[in-house]
Amino acid sequence: MQTYDLIIIGSGPGGYAAALAAGKAGLVTALVESGPLGGTCLNWGCIPTKLFLGATEPIAGIRAQERLRLASGSMTVDLPALQRRKDTMVGASRKAIEQSLTRVNVELIRGRARLASPTSIIVNNADNGEETELGFAKLIIATGSSPSFFPGMEPDHQTILDSTDLLDLAEAPESLAIIGAGAIGLEMGQFWERLGTKITLIEGMDRVAPTEDPEISKVITTALKRAKWKISTGKKVASIQAENNKAVVTLEDGTTFEADKALVAVGRKPNTEGLNLEAAAIATQGRGWITTDDCLLAGENIYAIGDVNGRTLLAHAASDQAEYVIRHILEQTSDPYGPGPIPGCIYGSMEAIRTGFTAEELTTQGKTVTISRAMLSANPISQSHGAPAGLVKVVWSQGKVMGISAVGHGVSHLITLCEVVVKEGWTREKAENIVFAHPTLDEALKEALLAQQA
Repeated sequence: MQTYDLIIIGSGPGGYAAALAAGKAGLVTALVESGPLGGTCLNWGCIPTKLFLGATEPIAGIRAQERLRLASGSMTVDLPALQRRKDTMVGASRKAIEQSLTRVNVELIRGRARLASPTSIIVNNADNGEETELGFAKLIIATGSSPSFFPGMEPDHQTILDSTDLLDLAEAPESLAIIGAGAIGLEMGQFWERLGTKITLIEGMDRVAPTEDPEISKVITTALKRAKWKISTGKKVASIQAENNKAVVTLEDGTTFEADKALVAVGRKPNTEGLNLEAAAIATQGRGWITTDDCLLAGENIYAIGDVNGRTLLAHAASDQAEYVIRHILEQTSDPYGPGPIPGCIYGSMEAIRTGFTAEELTTQGKTVTISRAMLSANPISQSHGAPAGLVKVVWSQGKVMGISAVGHGVSHLITLCEVVVKEGWTREKAENIVFAHPTLDEALKEALLAQQA
């Protein structure tokens, strides 16, 4: 039986980052992947959706200038050409990943893995069905997550779609019902709305973007309504059925919606099925999320990183966990994993960001909280884009910044600086001593940091 210093299952952002770091460190490493390299983020998530939003951003820009009566015009998107560009871009990225692994001597093994014992896995070759047992000193499980569906909302991949199906449509539907007002639903909806699709957004929680600060959610809702989205919140979906090539959505209160297509984006589940975790006594919780300790260990010498451990379902969180685990394996750290604030973004015409705590979260912890904010209506960059709606909101406790949220045009460009501010626990005096360039969107952050707290 061939053995390795490290075997990694899954080539998404976490698995790939771990493989690169391990290879560079000289560990004898194998990366096992049963599907396309790059995982969900590259193939069906972060990258394709941002490509689509970027390609159609001029449409939003034209509309903004039209509202100011400064310009008029239109833009026609060649959707099949955009699909081809997406496929080309994703394919090139997969090739680049494989080349990067080769350069650091990581062996790429194609097949589906399952645990055979606490120190070995079995890989089933997808091409010929042959099975090979491989031994390891250390193992990283980085198998990610996939869309989940409530009973009665399962996609048929023709009329009732998941996010992957929606990315592959050859033409824009006349109408689209989106079930779930999180990042996936909001970003997908903005793209198709730019192409002329009429959007109905349905969210079971009491507001759009329910994981964001309530004030941020309110601004997003106002912007979507201005774009003529039909929005229903606080009402859960009972069923979705395909009838006469239409998606018929029925809410629990009996209300029905009809659309040409429906997108179900209500959550995700861990990809742990078939891993035979019992062979290494690895525990799971909830829908199958792998339980990990403070060092991301799921068992002796077995780590779980990224979506599959359920801590934070974000690509950059997976990469950060991967780099920590390699340091832990190399005995460069024995400290528990503590990344600090994890930034999150929602992209599109009306972007939203968040890092650190919200006021509600700190209040629940019993801490005294104050708030300062700045409106983007006073920012010259927001004004120049005809997009003055939005704000930057800073949450303080004991004189230090504990969280920042923002919503508006282009606010995703503020996220890294916001993370630094929160992680370093900036005081007002710190903000006063930093020079912010003019004119920039960053000035709105400085204004929020120096605004009166209440």
